[in-house]
Amino acid sequence: MPTGTVIRSTGSWVDVLVGPRVIPSRIRGRMRLLHGDETQPVAVGDQVDILSQKDGTGLITEIHARHNCLYRRAAGRRVGKRQILIANVDHIWIVQAAVQPSFNPGLIDRLLVACEAQEIPAGLILNKMDLASPSLLSDVSELCTRYTKLGYQTLLTSVEHRTTLNPLRRTLTGRVSVFLGPSGVGKSSLLNAVDPAIQVPVDVVSQKTNKGRHTTAHTALYPLSMGGSVADTPGIREFGLLDIEPWELAHYFPDFRPYLAECRYCACTHDHEPNCGVKKAWRMQKISDARYDSYLSILYSLHLGKADTGR
Repeated sequence: MPTGTVIRSTGSWVDVLVGPRVIPSRIRGRMRLLHGDETQPVAVGDQVDILSQKDGTGLITEIHARHNCLYRRAAGRRVGKRQILIANVDHIWIVQAAVQPSFNPGLIDRLLVACEAQEIPAGLILNKMDLASPSLLSDVSELCTRYTKLGYQTLLTSVEHRTTLNPLRRTLTGRVSVFLGPSGVGKSSLLNAVDPAIQVPVDVVSQKTNKGRHTTAHTALYPLSMGGSVADTPGIREFGLLDIEPWELAHYFPDFRPYLAECRYCACTHDHEPNCGVKKAWRMQKISDARYDSYLSILYSLHLGKADTGR
C-alpha cells in the first residue's frame, strides 16, 4: 500500500504525492467520524497510506501521526471545531505587506502565539518594501526591531528587487515551510519569484477596499527546485485561537517569560492580579506597550470563549 504526502486539499478530494505521481484521492467515511472535532480529517502536509482504485484514484486508509500542526478555531457553524491549516512543517513565515494592505501587529501576535503553542519555529516577512514611503520606514524599522529582539527572524522583501529574496531563498532550502498571512500581501508572488518554476495564480489588491482578494482558494504544497517545499495558504483575515487557557497565554509570549516566576500567583493572568511580575516589567518598559496591549486583547477573547479574531 503506497504512502504519500498530501499536497493539496479541496474538501472532498485531496492530491497525494507518491514518488513522482500525484494521485487524486478520497477519504474513508469512518475517518470523518474518528476526527469529528476537526473540520477536515486530512490536512496538507499529512503522510497518508492510500489504496489504489481501478480508475487511477486513491482511497486514503490511514493518516500517519503528525509531529506538529498549525490550527485555528473554525468559523461559522463549525465554531468549536479545529481547522488544521498545515501539518508536519519545519518553519512558518508570517507574511505582511508594508502597504496595500498595511501590516497588522495584532494578527502577527495571534499567529505567533499559535506557532509558539505548537512549538513551530516562525519568522516575519515584510513584503512590498519597494512601495514603502520614507515616512513609513521608521514604523517598519520599529516593527522589525520588536520581533527581532524576541528571537524571530525578520526579512524585508520585494519581488521588484530580486536581491532582497536571496536570504529568504536560503532559509527555504531543504525545509518544509509555510507562507501565512492576509490576502494581498504577496504570498503567491513571493513564491513565484523565489522559484520561477512554480506558477501560482496571483491577483491585485482592490483599490476600493485596500484589501487583497482570495486568489489562493486552498492550501497547496509546492516542491522547490533548490530542495524543500513551501505551502501557499489562502489569505487570513481572522485567527481564532483554540485550546489555550487564559493563564497559559503569557507562556507563549517570549518577552513575558523572564518575569512569570516573579508573579505572586502561579495562575496569574497578568491583568488584574496584585504583585504581578509581568505588569511590573511592563511599567518599567521592559515589555513594550504594543505587546502588552496585544496580549490583553487576546486574553479577553480567551475569557469570552470566542475570539475577537484579530481583524
